Amino acid sequence: MPGGRLTQQERQQIALGLADGLAYAEIARRLDRPTSTITREVMRNGGPTAYRADLAHRATERRAHRRKQAAPRESQESAQPYGRDAEAVREYEEQFTTVVMASGMPLMMSRVLSCLTLTDSGSLTAPELAQRLQVSPASISKAIAFLESQGMVRRERDERRRERYIVDDDIWYQSMMVSARATARLVETARQGVGVLGPGTPAANRMENVARFLDFVSEGIARAAEQARDILHTTSGATSDPAAATAPGGPVEPGPAATAPGGPVEPGRPGRA
Repeated sequence: MPGGRLTQQERQQIALGLADGLAYAEIARRLDRPTSTITREVMRNGGPTAYRADLAHRATERRAHRRKQAAPRESQESAQPYGRDAEAVREYEEQFTTVVMASGMPLMMSRVLSCLTLTDSGSLTAPELAQRLQVSPASISKAIAFLESQGMVRRERDERRRERYIVDDDIWYQSMMVSARATARLVETARQGVGVLGPGTPAANRMENVARFLDFVSEGIARAAEQARDILHTTSGATSDPAAATAPGGPVEPGPAATAPGGPVEPGRPGRA
């Protein structure tokens, strides 16, 4: 049973377990299934708060039907570069997507990010993404817009004037800086609350503590991202083939300051009690 597909009855047991607040490991133990199977099942079907057994079962049947229809195409495209096992790559992409979803990213955005990240070029067009993921162009457009807002994807025009979506090493730096900016805005808002609630009151003290903590974290994220970017890019340039280290659209040159979209980040000073 651990190697077979989940049955509708098992999905109902998963839903009941989630409603009772059981951990994935406990649900898996009761069903004699690997914990990873339960985690993947829940995260790909709405997450722990929105999981429904009947919808999950129908979604699985639809996916199986699509895979069966796509079998002739996949048999022609199953050859993987570098001698990779095509089935192992598909399973790993699903696992990576599940982990990204567990961090809070919606399903389609997670699938697009995983697809781009696990592509050797780190670059695909919208039609290529739609074909690989077997989804509509509208779904790709919505996912790209979200990922771009988070600093996790950038756009470029190739030599044929096609728009390509790119994930490279610098994207993760940009994403960290977007996160630092968002945290800095939260710090500013929390400190505004201190004045509104009245300095010295319990609620104002709580907001001040929130601001101090997040201010410290924001500065740490920005500083660590800058240091990692400079160190890792310098190491890569010194130890690898420059041609191989060139990202699509040209090499990335680390700068001395954070330059995320929207302007440089100026992390605040950590508060002191």
